[in-house]
Amino acid sequence: MTSLNRSISFKHRAAQISSPRLSRKNCISWLFRALICDMYDGNWVVEENSSYYPLYNSSDCPFVEQGFNCLVNGRVDQDYLKWRWKPKDCNVPRFNVELVLEMLRDKRVVFVGDSMSRTQWESLICLLMTGVEDKTSVYEVNGNVITKQIRFLGVRFGEFNFTIEFYRSVYLVQHNWAPENVPRIVRSTLRLDKLDDISEEWIDSDVLIFNSGQWWVPGKIFGTGCYFQVGRSLQLGMSITTAFRTALQTWASWVDSTINPEKTRVFFRTFEPSHWRNLTLRQCNVTKLPLLEIKGKDIISPYSDIVLDVVKNMMVPVTVVHITPMSASRSDAHVGTWSDRPSLSDCSHWCLPGLPDIWNEILLSYLLDFTEPD
Repeated sequence: MTSLNRSISFKHRAAQISSPRLSRKNCISWLFRALICDMYDGNWVVEENSSYYPLYNSSDCPFVEQGFNCLVNGRVDQDYLKWRWKPKDCNVPRFNVELVLEMLRDKRVVFVGDSMSRTQWESLICLLMTGVEDKTSVYEVNGNVITKQIRFLGVRFGEFNFTIEFYRSVYLVQHNWAPENVPRIVRSTLRLDKLDDISEEWIDSDVLIFNSGQWWVPGKIFGTGCYFQVGRSLQLGMSITTAFRTALQTWASWVDSTINPEKTRVFFRTFEPSHWRNLTLRQCNVTKLPLLEIKGKDIISPYSDIVLDVVKNMMVPVTVVHITPMSASRSDAHVGTWSDRPSLSDCSHWCLPGLPDIWNEILLSYLLDFTEPD
């Protein structure tokens, strides 16, 4: 059902890039860090240094999709850019572009997931470009314009010999046309027991970041005639959450059997809350400030809970970037009507610069393996 859209062989290009494993401290340092600071137990506070955020100018970054470039699209207020995430017992390290560029030298960073993953991918590229003097040395490897239609996008930082890549795999498992002799309501199936057919492209990475969840909803599954399949068996009565867990177990088995933890650092970023007043009518609820009170259903996501549960039983270490609770109050940071299609409100995606930059600050703190004391 899907096809790769790229003009060069990625395996050939990857072979040209040196990819030594990322240095790590021993497991005692990880345990110590976990005991002294829960990165996700905190609050949003106004950044005291008024010049710190935003971390980049979107107009200087050609890799921000027009639809996410809220300031260029007419958003006037910038208060949503001035909030910093403050864990109770430590601080998220300040973004140091020189340090990160050197850390990523000769590396391969891969994002896998849906459009929220692509947004975080775009954010990281823009963050890193602030430290590159020759902007022309940063380019998409196939010369593609950044759009949601393309399954593979890769941006190379020539001066530092690394790539930041994105693979569109919204379910992580295979999505195929319906097999023969099935009920007429079935137009396609998710093969819950088979990982996406582009998964071999993810293997030789140094940093591998997954996400999934936004497409696991009735409208995008049952509403399109998509049902679940395991082996040759069609699972018409299976719930979406059960199917998601089954798909995540398939993903976990693939990671455990395929990924070399001595080379590749694996992350899974959890589900991103949306803030629709009425999704059916596309009525958005973008606020001026973060929400003071958050409903339980926004803090607790069954998809995030499943990720946390599945990862506990894996052999290969996977770091869960659990952004669900911290993002639940950020109804102020959505695209809203400040997109390339202002007639369609958007309370699922996020402005760039904006909240995904904070996700990346947390991600980078794990890669650098430190937090700042409170």
